[in-house]
Amino acid sequence: MKVFRGLPNAAARAPCALAIGNFDGVHLGHQALLSHLRAAATRLNIEAAVMSFEPHPRAFFAQMLGDLSKAPSRIANLRDNLSALDQAGIDRVIVEHFNAHFAAFSPEEFIQKILVDGLHVKLVMVGDDFRFGAKRAGDINTLIEAGQRYGFEVQTLSTVERDGKRISSSAVRTALAAGDFTEAQHLLGRPYQISGHVVHGQKLGRTLGFPTLNLRIAHHKPAVMGIFVVQVHGLSEQPLPAVASMGVRPTVDDSGRVLLETHILDHMVDAYGKVIQVEFLKKLRDEEKYIDLPTLTAAINRDADQARSYFQQRVGSATDRI
Repeated sequence: MKVFRGLPNAAARAPCALAIGNFDGVHLGHQALLSHLRAAATRLNIEAAVMSFEPHPRAFFAQMLGDLSKAPSRIANLRDNLSALDQAGIDRVIVEHFNAHFAAFSPEEFIQKILVDGLHVKLVMVGDDFRFGAKRAGDINTLIEAGQRYGFEVQTLSTVERDGKRISSSAVRTALAAGDFTEAQHLLGRPYQISGHVVHGQKLGRTLGFPTLNLRIAHHKPAVMGIFVVQVHGLSEQPLPAVASMGVRPTVDDSGRVLLETHILDHMVDAYGKVIQVEFLKKLRDEEKYIDLPTLTAAINRDADQARSYFQQRVGSATDRI
């Protein structure tokens, strides 16, 4: 799969079937649309392409208004979204930088400059509630009329439901915020996890007796925040039991930077520079600010003990079923 930051250059602008959206989390609703896109691209003998946006348009407008509470939380980082799109059989992804210039495009400018001249679309596939252009002035009918003029097909996919409920990024965010990872897995079609390169931190966890694997989180509003039981993939044949903190570390850091810190239980591993996947299993508690490091250390000890109990109970339950 090829990934472009912005429109491809002229030499790479092959005709394509295009889906447009944020695709945060690439849940089962997204996957249904991508499956239809892949089939349409095969039928037309062209590439299947996706256009997504960074930052999320709603996050951009929230920042412009000075009210970040209106920005949506992020389900997945760009790495994980791209991986899911690759698994869905997408040939190329255009990650468009969403800024004031892009947001000002009228529907006609978006169609002419992006879809027709920039991407040479032969088919556009979007959800049934798709809106585009400045002030969200463009809709499905706008696209259909333009397709008749410029010679591209327009298809829409109705909302995908499970048990009578709409599958959406908002539903996934709600499940994750509640720590309901079973529901999130049902909506995503896979366990919820975050991947990334392990980076060096301040080594404070090692000083406290709890060395951690640190993943930087590029966005400031992840869909999960707090302390969690997790398991780590990518360092051994079997996932390793662990406890993790997703947050801003208020006791030891006032920068506001979000970090995912994972302590593997009863194992020592050298993981710097490696790519790992942290799978979330259970939320233990919210992040707290402590008065001193001994109090923080005692809390981490309790979290680790609770995580060990979780894995012991899970092993016991599995043994009972045999």
